[in-house]
Amino acid sequence: MATHGALRRVPALARATAPALVRPVLALVVSVGALLALDMKLKQPGSDDLSHDIPVVRAMNRLTSAFPGKGTVHQVAVRAPAERTGEVWAALGTLLSRTEVQELFAHDRTPVIRASADGNVHTIAVGTPHPPKNDGARESFELLRAWVPEAIAPVQGAGDAVGGKVAQGVDFTGRLGSRMPWVVGVVLLLTFATTGITFRSLAGALSAILLNLLSAAASFGVLVTVFQNTWAEGPLDFHSSGAVVAWLPLFLFVVLFGLSMDHHVFVVNRIREAALDGANARDAVRHGTTRSAGVVTSAAIVMVTVFAVFDTLSMVEFKQLDVGLAAAILLNAVVIHAFVLPALMTTLGHWNRWPGNRTPARRSRNRGWAVRPTATGRP
Repeated sequence: MATHGALRRVPALARATAPALVRPVLALVVSVGALLALDMKLKQPGSDDLSHDIPVVRAMNRLTSAFPGKGTVHQVAVRAPAERTGEVWAALGTLLSRTEVQELFAHDRTPVIRASADGNVHTIAVGTPHPPKNDGARESFELLRAWVPEAIAPVQGAGDAVGGKVAQGVDFTGRLGSRMPWVVGVVLLLTFATTGITFRSLAGALSAILLNLLSAAASFGVLVTVFQNTWAEGPLDFHSSGAVVAWLPLFLFVVLFGLSMDHHVFVVNRIREAALDGANARDAVRHGTTRSAGVVTSAAIVMVTVFAVFDTLSMVEFKQLDVGLAAAILLNAVVIHAFVLPALMTTLGHWNRWPGNRTPARRSRNRGWAVRPTATGRP
């Protein structure tokens, strides 16, 4: 049979996938464990993420050091009826007296209380000597959001808000965090439905979701390792803020899930073809992974080369985009489809076709996970 002839001419990649096929459970545990080191912190990008070698960044840092009250500023706004103006001024004065004895706030200038023309809105700009993405700036922002409601509590009918660059980053990150589970859930549901219908296998759909989640998690792990530390600042020419750009994980997840699903469907279809030709589970997995390796690897090299363009840009979010995409594609092509996928499918055996092939009566004589068709097209 043609399939068995192809199985005899095993490419060089078979030597790499051999451990996953001989000891599938061990290979699966080791591979998955190596992909799941993750402790990601999220922040909005800003000027402090740029390389300090850029002249304009150095100039801005010197200006901020000399005039911290004009650097990072929290905008405090209070809305109250005009007849309560005196009470609002007293409340804001109490607030400012608290900031004067707190080192997290700038003391080079006294904040000025401003009122709208109709007297219904009052604002003050409270500065902090820390850059917008610094932990000190965030701590000062959190203090203000706790102090302002306390200060205006005696003012009847008053409302408050604290804005600025720090608030924008905190609120945006929080919004992304609250919405990301919904996006992930929709993507996983659609993936499960599509792969389940395509391969007529619930086990295959679940394994597709698992493997592509591992690919995305591995990409996030690389981002954490590279950009939340300082060891790569020189080679990649960036200044670490100790965090990953807030919008990047959601963007990467959606893009990478689509790219990795392309690889997954291609490889699994090759495995399924070999199984339908009569190969047992182990031989079908070996055939599918090795015969598709050239196409998957070539596509990965092309994509990584294209993504490398982003690394030449100054903004750290583009560098993180490059590293995240490139790492995910390489790990997906080399680790996921060379070790994890063969190990998982070899371990599952005929259960890869569950529930369509869950009973012994429907197994082929080679005890594979697919049913070998007869001349009539029936098992």
